[in-house]
This record gives sequence, C-alpha cells and structure tokens, in this order.
Amino acid sequence: MKKVLLLCDDYWHPGNVPAEGVKPLEAKGFKFDVIFDADDFRAEKLADYPVVMLCKSNQKSQADEAPWMTDEIQKAFVNYVEAGGGLVAVHNATVPSETSTVMSRLMGCKFTFHPNNCPVLVSPLKSHPVTSGVNTFTEVDEHYRLDILDDNVDILMASYSPAQGEESKFTEDPYHNTTEWIDAAALVRTQGKGRVCVLTPGHLLPVWLNSEFQKLLENALNWCCQ
Repeated sequence: MKKVLLLCDDYWHPGNVPAEGVKPLEAKGFKFDVIFDADDFRAEKLADYPVVMLCKSNQKSQADEAPWMTDEIQKAFVNYVEAGGGLVAVHNATVPSETSTVMSRLMGCKFTFHPNNCPVLVSPLKSHPVTSGVNTFTEVDEHYRLDILDDNVDILMASYSPAQGEESKFTEDPYHNTTEWIDAAALVRTQGKGRVCVLTPGHLLPVWLNSEFQKLLENALNWCCQ
C-alpha cells in the first residue's frame, strides 16, 4: 500500500468531495490519511508519506478562512519535494493568496479565474506516464485558468469549454476554445529530487468519479511516488 496524505477542505471546496473521490483508488493500492482542518497538520507529518495530495487553498477549513500556509509550512513543502517527496495538487490547491507565493512557485502555476460551471472537455496533449491510458473526457466543472510561473512546466493535458454568452462573467477574455492558446488541465514539473503534478479539474464529485479522471489521479500519484 502506498500511503498518501490528503489535505482538503476550504470555504468554497468542501473536503468531502476529494475524500469521497479518492475512495475508489484504495482498490489500486493507495491508503489515504485525510486532514480536513489545517490546525491538525504538522509539517513533520510530510516525512511519513511518499506523496501528498493537496486539495486545499490557503484557508484552514470550510469553517475557518484564516490562512494556514506560514512561511515555515511552505518551506517544509519545498524541502519535502526537493528531498524526493511527491506533490499532487488538485483544483483549488492552485488558488493563490498574498502569503502563499512560495507554494505557487512550487506548483509552477497559480489560478486566475473561472467562468460559471459548464461542460469542460479535458484532453491529453502528449504521451507521459501521467497521461498513460487516459482518454478525453467531459464533465460539468469549474473551468480553471492558470498563470504559468515556471518555464520548465510541462503541460500534459488541455481543457476547453463552450462560450456561455451573457451568463459569462469574463466575456472580455478569450477564455473558451480559442486557437491562440490552450488552458492547462494537467502539468508536471520537478524540483530537486521530487516531482510535482497539478490537475485543474475537480470541483464537483462526478468529476472525481469519472473513470478517466480516476486513471489520471492514479497515474499522477504513482508518478509522483517515483
């Protein structure tokens, strides 16, 4: 069994979604230890796990929006990855705050915005262990757009969504299906001896339970475990 530390739960993203979403992966050889409230997290816990799944922004929990990513905690994540640990950052983990810039650099990206929930198509761009056996899929989700912060980020999957007309809050931005750019749905980078994988889908439970996303999660965890 591969032990995974799952950190989840913030104001906009109930922790029960990823906690339920990873349960099918237990049959694939993973054991998840889940922490919902960041007050229960200690940086020394990282050393007990070959990979951490982060599904939490810089808020302690859904009930407590206070930040939890101190300079010391962020440095602990950097040291953990550089020493060979793996980090799988999903969806809201990419949401930045004024005090979490170190974590954003570690992930190589940061969330900028999303339109209203809509059908989001996720499609592989290249062959990689993380995308192995993963086919194109579509689920209603928050379509995240990222700013890429590192030239060495390798974008493995793209996401697309249809224009939403008047209901879109971002009609001034070419957010949907343009030929000029793609939006990253999965990306990887390395730092020191460790590996980082970022996946942007995952706001709603049906996304997590989609068989293709399950395969993507399995691959990401295995790749980050090295």
